[in-house]
Amino acid sequence: MTNIPLDYETMRLIWWLLLGVLLIGFAIMDGFDLGVGTLLPFAARTDEERRLLINLIGPTWEGNQVWLILGGGAIFAAWPALYAVSFSGFYLAMIAILLALILRPVGFKFRSKVENTTWRSTWDWALFIGGFVPALIFGVAVGNVLLGVPFRFDNAMRIYYDGNFFGLLTPFALLCGLVSLTMLVAHGATVIVARVPGIVGERARSFGKVAALLSVVLFALAGVWLAFGINGYVVTSVQDVAGPSNPMLKTVTTGSGVWMENYTKHSWMLIAPVLGFAGMALSFIALHCRKGTLAFLCSSAGIFGIISTAGVSLFPFLLPSSVMPNASLTVWDASSSHLTLFIMLIATVIFLPLILLYTSWVYSVMRGPITKDSVDNTPNAY
Repeated sequence: MTNIPLDYETMRLIWWLLLGVLLIGFAIMDGFDLGVGTLLPFAARTDEERRLLINLIGPTWEGNQVWLILGGGAIFAAWPALYAVSFSGFYLAMIAILLALILRPVGFKFRSKVENTTWRSTWDWALFIGGFVPALIFGVAVGNVLLGVPFRFDNAMRIYYDGNFFGLLTPFALLCGLVSLTMLVAHGATVIVARVPGIVGERARSFGKVAALLSVVLFALAGVWLAFGINGYVVTSVQDVAGPSNPMLKTVTTGSGVWMENYTKHSWMLIAPVLGFAGMALSFIALHCRKGTLAFLCSSAGIFGIISTAGVSLFPFLLPSSVMPNASLTVWDASSSHLTLFIMLIATVIFLPLILLYTSWVYSVMRGPITKDSVDNTPNAY
């Protein structure tokens, strides 16, 4: 479209960046909810203590989850082929995540309806599942993307997925799941330390320090494994970056250490893994010093770096195919039309700042420590 001010290549690159922003936004904003849910049975050991953590995340989790909806919507509209393959291939994994996330609002609403220890303990563990399962499976999904997903196209460009749910649970994918879990647990612990004083905050600080250290170690292990034990994908033909969205117009081969080539070609991309390591390490130090807010900012930077590392390692791939490498989806051949991307960009420029402003306002209203008195004196408390 000659009347569109940005060319097709630029639009595709912008939407690749926006997809990353939305996924990172979800990991930072809703990630601490998942982390707090995972820590709920351990950092808080009495009914009163657990109510503190539930009311820490209860008022804002819905707004935080908007980032997940935005990310899914962006994949659907901007990268339809990616949406079709991932949401059908990872169907059972997606169902597991959705069922776990459904437990969260149900647990918030029903936990305190009955003053019975068994009843409340059951819902506490349901909230734990609602945090633990998504935090783990999101990382497993990223691990499988790096390994390559068993999908292919037939002559009519129909998609076929040759894998199954248990095939997703490979050692490397589970390692990536543990990286995701530990970084989000550490992230959740920083929020608890920042806003919940007393013994609960101290317990969370101890768990958070361990999780932050583990995230650094596991991230390093995943990087070494990716460099020396995982075959990456590389486009070997000339690819038209402004061409039609047809993944079968290129050739792709695999090779050991290929996922590290972007860092050799573009040394500035090393900022991503460095930020991942530094952010989580500084989060550990800030937790050790009982600086909850600083620890939150550091863990947010660490999350940004870790997720960005996966993105820049894969670029230009969005979803490699392990059974038909030529069918792998890339930034340059799996997008919507030029006009669609432009219209979506206009909508994003208008509405994303509104979402950020509203989120900032909500958190300014909800700021302050969570204590027994604040919970008891709030009529809408969980």
